[in-house]
Amino acid sequence: MPFVRISVYAETPIDTRKAVANAVYEAMRETIGIPEGDRFIVVTAHEPSELFIDPHFQGGNRDERFVLVHITLSRGRTVLQKQALYASVAQRIGQTAGIPADNIMTVLTENTFEDWSFSLGLAQFVLNPPAWVQKPDNGS
Repeated sequence: MPFVRISVYAETPIDTRKAVANAVYEAMRETIGIPEGDRFIVVTAHEPSELFIDPHFQGGNRDERFVLVHITLSRGRTVLQKQALYASVAQRIGQTAGIPADNIMTVLTENTFEDWSFSLGLAQFVLNPPAWVQKPDNGS
């Protein structure tokens, strides 16, 4: 149940924006096990006066092709799963959109299942928890 916000520069072509969104979705399916159809992605294009990105922080070489991927997801993934996600996002965006890995920044924000309402003003996972959020019955 991730929610993804992707920020790009306004000059980024629409086909590239779509390819980036698809790449992120497929990377999440591959590495963190989200179900098919769990696709909630917003791509926002910004003017250069709205993104202030250091071109060389942490050894990067960023330019006008910069992509910021911010994923909000439920807590519980391992460090290895997160690292696999970062690598898959960068690889897939590179392959499908031609954007070098230097230009791809991925940030995760974790929360819990009660922090989501998918519609109707209801916290669906509180009312009807899926198996992965249910606590085991200890016989009490």
